[in-house]
Amino acid sequence: MSESLIFLMGKYEARIPMDRWYSDNHLWLQDDACGFRVGFTAYSVRMLQDVYFLDWTIDANTLVRKKQEIGQIESSKAVSSLYAPADGRILDFNPVVLNDPSAINTDGYGTGWLFHQETEHKLLTAQEYVDLLSTKWEETQRLIKGQLND
Repeated sequence: MSESLIFLMGKYEARIPMDRWYSDNHLWLQDDACGFRVGFTAYSVRMLQDVYFLDWTIDANTLVRKKQEIGQIESSKAVSSLYAPADGRILDFNPVVLNDPSAINTDGYGTGWLFHQETEHKLLTAQEYVDLLSTKWEETQRLIKGQLND
């Protein structure tokens, strides 16, 4: 894997590899022979905590719009909707995580990828993504601690 930037989430270091692109809904996209391979960033995995169920509500080879709901994920924290990172076509899904989503927790930038997508949408560089996290971190901490409305 390439060089990474580090975003500190309290005592936890979220590694952000520089060899891929990022969406503002905390997914990474890495160009490969089948389009872009897409997965959760270390930041999103840390926020979800232990992922143990994944389900897609669309089929492979489906056109999607940015932030269109495409599935659900269940973790030790909650059941959450999954949204497309960009306009484009979802090509296929990673059968490894459908059978056992624990790879999302243990190898999120490797075997824990989610799906392939074709897109021409503008995405964030690693530095732009870390900058985005930095601008939202204080608000995120308050939300985590239940103090958003204080």
